[in-house]
Amino acid sequence: MAEQYFQARVIGRVESSLLERRDAPKQGDEGGPEAWLAFDASVERGLQELVVGQEVLLLTWLDLADRGVLAVHPRGDLSRPETGVFATRSPDRPNPIGLHRVTIVAIEGRRVRVSDLEAIDGTPLLDVKPVLPRSGER
Repeated sequence: MAEQYFQARVIGRVESSLLERRDAPKQGDEGGPEAWLAFDASVERGLQELVVGQEVLLLTWLDLADRGVLAVHPRGDLSRPETGVFATRSPDRPNPIGLHRVTIVAIEGRRVRVSDLEAIDGTPLLDVKPVLPRSGER
């Protein structure tokens, strides 16, 4: 299979009190702090209609990840069997895309404050998508 490449554009950065990977919880709902998402001016129009209280999915690029890792002990627990990264939420993986379910708690211009974010300070933002209600509720 020939390798294919595409280009992703960074649309902003995380501003968090988490400064090191070791400081971050495994998942946001396990003690992730509130953090600011600082968006580039070029994507400001895309922020319209976001509202406080809304749940969104945040996609990040986990730029400190080890892209050569294909198997891990889940949650770093050596007593658990080694598992392929695609069956885990490990940040170390061939394409380290972070997926975070967060709630918007404040909006100030191009800055959006969210709850429960385990991404560390400076993490690149790739996209934001609303959490959709079940199909019968859309």
